[in-house]
Amino acid sequence: MAEKKAAPRGIAILLASLSALGPFSIDTYLPSFHEIADKLGATQLEVQQTLSIYLLSFALMTLWHGAISDRFGRRRVILVAVALFAVASAGCAFATRIEQLWFWRAMQGITGGAGIVISRAIVRDLFDGPPAQRLMSQITMMFAIAPAIAPVIGGWLQAWFGWRSVFMFLVLASAVLWLACWKLLPETLPVEKRQSLHPRYLGKTYWKVLTSPPFLFACAALSLNFAGFFVYVLSAPVFLMTHLGVPETGFLWLFGPAMGGLMLGSWLSGRLAGKITPGRTIVIGYLVMCSAALYNIGLNLALPAALPWSVTPLFVYTLGMSLAMPSLTLMALDPFPAQRGLAASCQTFFQSGFNSISAAIIAPLVWGSTLTLAFGMAGLLAIGGLAALAHRRIRLSSLKEQP
Repeated sequence: MAEKKAAPRGIAILLASLSALGPFSIDTYLPSFHEIADKLGATQLEVQQTLSIYLLSFALMTLWHGAISDRFGRRRVILVAVALFAVASAGCAFATRIEQLWFWRAMQGITGGAGIVISRAIVRDLFDGPPAQRLMSQITMMFAIAPAIAPVIGGWLQAWFGWRSVFMFLVLASAVLWLACWKLLPETLPVEKRQSLHPRYLGKTYWKVLTSPPFLFACAALSLNFAGFFVYVLSAPVFLMTHLGVPETGFLWLFGPAMGGLMLGSWLSGRLAGKITPGRTIVIGYLVMCSAALYNIGLNLALPAALPWSVTPLFVYTLGMSLAMPSLTLMALDPFPAQRGLAASCQTFFQSGFNSISAAIIAPLVWGSTLTLAFGMAGLLAIGGLAALAHRRIRLSSLKEQP
C-alpha cells in the first residue's frame, strides 16, 4: 500500500525517544538498588517492589493512553504525559521513605507509558505496509540505544552523586524531551477522525479488541518473546553483580550485547521490509531466538558463569526478537484501523502487564543461577512461539476465506 504522506523530518528519532522514556526509567536506577535499600532502611525485596509497582501502574494506564489520544489527539496527550512524568521523577528524587518511593514510582508508571503507546499509533497514522515496517524498525533500532546507555549513566551517577541524582537526571531528560515534542511533534490524527470517550463506545471497542484471537495471540507472542530477554534486565543486579562479579558501573556487560543485537535485528527488519513477507520475517526471527536459547542452555551446562561468554546469547536472542517484533506489532494493530490508539494501548497493556508479572514472580524464581535464567528464557520463548504459530494459522485461514 502506498504511503499516506511524507514522514515529518526526524520523526523516527522523536518517536524512539518517547518510546524509550518509560524503559529508561527502569534501567537507569538498577545500579542504585543497594544504596536505596541502605539509605531508606528498606530490604532488597522492598526495593525490588519499586520496579514491580512501576510496571503494574505502567500496564494499567497503557489501557487508556491510546483511547485518550484517539479522542484528544496525539500531540496534546504526549505533552501532558511527559510533563507529569518529570514531576513524578522529582518526587522520586526527594523521597525519604520507601513508601514514598513506591508512590512516586507508581506515578512514573502511570505517565511513562504514553510515549510507547502513542508512538505506535502515530506510525500507523502516517504509513501502511512496508513503509510502516521500515519506520517501526528505525524506531526500534534507535530505541535500543537507550537501554544500553541507561544503566551505564545510572551507574556513574550512582558512583559520583548517589541514587537521588539518577531521578534528577530523569527530570532533566524529560524536560528536554518535552521541549523537543512541543517544537517538533506534529498532530497526526485529524479532528474528523477522532473517537468518542463515551463509556458505551469504549466498552464495545475494548471488547472488540480484547476478544480478537489474532490480536491476543500476536500480543502474547510479543510479550513472551520480550520476557525471555527481560528476565535478564529484571535480574541484572543479581546476574551481573552476584553471579558474574561485575561492579555497579559495569552494567554495559549486559545491555551492550543485548542492545547491539536489538539494533542489528531492527536494521535487518527494515532492510527486509517489502522484500520478503512479514510472516517470513517472523519465522526467521524465531529460528534465531531458538538458536540463542539452546546455545544459552548448552553454554551454562558446559561452562561456569563468567564473562564474556555468559552474555553472548543475549546478543543473538535480541537480534532474533527485534527481527520479529516490528511485523508482529503491526499485525496486532492492522485489524483496527479506526481505533489504532486504543488497540496500541491494549497491546502495550499486555506486554507491560506481563512485565510486571515477570518482575514480581518470574525473575525471582529464575535468578538463582545463570542456568535457571537460561531455562527461563527458553521456556518463555517456547510459549511465545506457540502463540505466534496460532496467530499465523488464524491469519492464513482468514486470508483463504476472503473472496
